[in-house]
Amino acid sequence: MLAVNYSTMRDNLKSYCDKASDESETIIVTRKNEKNVVLLSLEQFNALTKAARNAEYLAKLDRSFDQLEAGLGKPHELAEVDE
Repeated sequence: MLAVNYSTMRDNLKSYCDKASDESETIIVTRKNEKNVVLLSLEQFNALTKAARNAEYLAKLDRSFDQLEAGLGKPHELAEVDE
């Protein structure tokens, strides 16, 4: 992980973009008033968002299992679907 200030990033944007995409480097761009941003590859971003979605889904499953264990489930007939 690298930290660079805004001016350095601006002056060397291609180089830092290459580091992010080719070397999977995460780059923190420091700015005034601590309004920092992060530059990372699309591949890293997609992995992070996928992990967040998976965590949400697993939490939803956990809540569902807790509800079933608490007796809050409702039995129903399965609907048959004709092809």
